[in-house]
Amino acid sequence: MRRILPLLILAGSLGTAGAGSRSGADAVAPRPNVVLILADDLGYSDLGAYGGEIRKPNLDRLAQNGLRFTQFYNAARCCPTRAALLTGQLPHRVGLARNGQSLTRNGLTLAEGLQAAGYQTGMVGKWHLSETWQLPDPALHQKWVDHRHDPHRPFGPLESYPTRRGFERFYGIIWGVVNHFDPFSLVEGETPVATVPRDYYLTDAITRKGVEAIRAFGRHDRPFFLYVAYTAPHWPLHARPEEVRRYRSRYQAGWEALRRERYARQVRFGLFDPDRAPLPPLTAEGPAWEALPAAEREWEAARMAVHAAMVDRMDQGIGRLVAELDGAGELENTLLLFLSDNGASPELPARPGYDRTAQTRDGRPMRYRDPAEPGSEASYVGIGPGWASALNTPFRYWKRESFEGGACTPLIAHWPAGLKTAAGSLTDEVGHVTDFLPTLLEVAGAAYPTQYRGQRLTPPDGASLLPILRGERRPPPRELFFEHDGGRALRQGDWKLVAERDSDTWKLFHLGRDRTETKDRAGDHPRRVREMAARWETVARELGVPLPPGRRRAAPGRTAQ
Repeated sequence: MRRILPLLILAGSLGTAGAGSRSGADAVAPRPNVVLILADDLGYSDLGAYGGEIRKPNLDRLAQNGLRFTQFYNAARCCPTRAALLTGQLPHRVGLARNGQSLTRNGLTLAEGLQAAGYQTGMVGKWHLSETWQLPDPALHQKWVDHRHDPHRPFGPLESYPTRRGFERFYGIIWGVVNHFDPFSLVEGETPVATVPRDYYLTDAITRKGVEAIRAFGRHDRPFFLYVAYTAPHWPLHARPEEVRRYRSRYQAGWEALRRERYARQVRFGLFDPDRAPLPPLTAEGPAWEALPAAEREWEAARMAVHAAMVDRMDQGIGRLVAELDGAGELENTLLLFLSDNGASPELPARPGYDRTAQTRDGRPMRYRDPAEPGSEASYVGIGPGWASALNTPFRYWKRESFEGGACTPLIAHWPAGLKTAAGSLTDEVGHVTDFLPTLLEVAGAAYPTQYRGQRLTPPDGASLLPILRGERRPPPRELFFEHDGGRALRQGDWKLVAERDSDTWKLFHLGRDRTETKDRAGDHPRRVREMAARWETVARELGVPLPPGRRRAAPGRTAQ
């Protein structure tokens, strides 16, 4: 029988065994495959199962037959989330509190742990956990990013590449931001991919390589772990014309109307109770949609159409991955997890530099904030704060902030052989990306070691999600710490203390009664603010996080706007 769980896990502890299991005292459950899919800058409400209107039949089908989390957290930005997801530790412990550094060796990665447990391992997509080297001359560096570089030069320290952190196969990008039609830092294994076909599109390539990996894994009688890190829908907004046309007239009513529309669906689906999660005002500052000139409204609607097209194409790719698993007879006992690395992004790239290209490979200049047709290769734009606020409905803020709009992610878990909740269920159990490592080691029957290849390891911060997948309640939620780029928060039970990146003021919210952070309770509970702020500082010191200037006092805050 394939994939028998090691004896250190009791028979049946993961639920009903799959096909071929024995009955009686010696029955054991087959170890599941694991497919972990991560979207890039996807909004909380972008998925149909979370209130969105974008065409996503494949993800919606997984949600209808799986379990949706409503209070699952990330680390508010790409690199920190990916580090925490792979190591089970807060990103500060493993060297990725900020972008552009390499993952340290004191944390076991999911791939290393599962590989040691006998799993086949592979990754496709965005790595973004290697130090990003720059040339000393900015002009030369920009040419390097624009593909005029030595094809044999690595894009960061080779020892930090996925293939050196437990992944037996890898295809994808080492850096974080790319031209989706002609990506920089693309490698296969450790070899730079010098050229791509004329009709290349990175989302499709990630899907194709993911399908190839599943087929290759199927040739061996061992379970597999596949990490699929899509680059969509991260800016620059690049999409296939056929998908863009599908959404060209969809967003003419603007971001405020879209937000109300999505919220109504969320309430109807039971995701939020209007009495406990009212829809706050739009976070973005600036004129209302109706006050914008007609030409600007047209431009804004076109940008949102490209975002939707990118999500649509990603969903099509996920459908191909699921079909491949199903056709191989592997879907039943595959634990499939889908989430986003942070909330939708308000960023508007303004000029070339660092990882932002100045021109296409054939010499066409990239157009930044230019009212030209978005979606094409030479257009280099983002969605901006208005759409980002709408995409994170019903929450406030966005990527980089520790408010719910930046740090809360949709999570779908699908596992026909192991999930013990009713199809299409919702759970309000609190989880965090650090929970994946202890969860997946447990399903693999593996323990977390104290050392790995001579390196002493720090223990994971996460806790296994298996009780939730079995339909049980976990013990009272543990404390959650957040910090990125000055944005910071601490969650203890239903209380959340949070501050903006550029603010000295703490705000306090009771998420059980105010999930959307609309009523600042700091003035009503000054003692709680002081105690939670002191606890945040204690954890920050332990992690080596620089405290805000002047040790920003835990003063009661202003009422949230």
